[in-house]
Amino acid sequence: MRIGVLTGGGDCPGLNPAIRAIVKHASSLGIEVVGIYDSLQGLFERPLRYKILGLSDVTDLLGRGGTILGTYNKGNPFTKNREEKFQTLRQAIDELKLDGLISIGGEGSQAIAAELHNEKFKIIGIPKTIDNDLPGTDRTIGFSTCVDIVAESVERLQSTAESHDRIMVLEVMGRDSGYIALHGGLAGGANIILIPEIPFDYEAIVKKIQERKTMSRKFSVIVVSEGAYEKGHEASYKKEMSGEKNLGGIGHLIAKKLFEKTGMDIRVTVLGHLQRGGSPNAEDRIIATRFGVYAVDLAAKNQFGRLVVLKGQELTDIPYNEVPIYQRRKLLPTDEILKAAENIKICLGR
Repeated sequence: MRIGVLTGGGDCPGLNPAIRAIVKHASSLGIEVVGIYDSLQGLFERPLRYKILGLSDVTDLLGRGGTILGTYNKGNPFTKNREEKFQTLRQAIDELKLDGLISIGGEGSQAIAAELHNEKFKIIGIPKTIDNDLPGTDRTIGFSTCVDIVAESVERLQSTAESHDRIMVLEVMGRDSGYIALHGGLAGGANIILIPEIPFDYEAIVKKIQERKTMSRKFSVIVVSEGAYEKGHEASYKKEMSGEKNLGGIGHLIAKKLFEKTGMDIRVTVLGHLQRGGSPNAEDRIIATRFGVYAVDLAAKNQFGRLVVLKGQELTDIPYNEVPIYQRRKLLPTDEILKAAENIKICLGR
């Protein structure tokens, strides 16, 4: 048997450990693994860009960030010339004699994988995204390490905020979901956490800041998700050098408004790509390994068209046609961690 593996979307900690697990377990089962470079681009281009992956290729990958296969996140390649591109892909898979593909990716990559499954391609998905917003699974590769980075950043900002009696605003990633802000802010000891699921009210934030002052806590740390927005308004976007518009800029808007309302010294830190780079933590190394091994077992049993997911602490898999791929998973009002944050008097802006 021969399977291809590829990584799509944004990079994150844990991709290399997943590749490592796939190659090591496949090798033990006598399955050959072909690494496809830059997601599906390696199969669209001629000559094909790939590498047969042996055990020596995955040595020392467990703690290495990024992906040795490269990645691609410029949208769905099948929006134009669909049938022509499907045919190109079929020819590449035939040329490489692949019995199936394992796609490691987030919402966009798995939407493409689901589309390929509908076109009768044999494919298995492994969920990864620092945003933890892929529906169908409780956890994705990269999220845990990202939370660690955010939590450490909050702690560092807290010490300088206290030294200068400042408000420190930390803007984090997450798109339309507040998992990174909530988990990282709670773990780091943030005083105020603003997430897309709860449109915020400035009066609630100012009230929290004033309450802290009455307790001789003349500083506050605010963690805000890039997709958070004021009640009655819309999310903020910033224009990149490429001309693209991406979520972001809310941190500076909040700082400006709070300065007008409180007169306090305020600083803004946008964590940006620091959240997705570097070595994966222990939890991401473990979950990536578990996902990789499980995916190979599915391939060995010829069970394609499925997404590997974590439900609670148990690994399982679900068919692509049962995954609401085009919906991003969001925090529910009943979320236990959301409730815990409010119960310990963290302000959520409401």
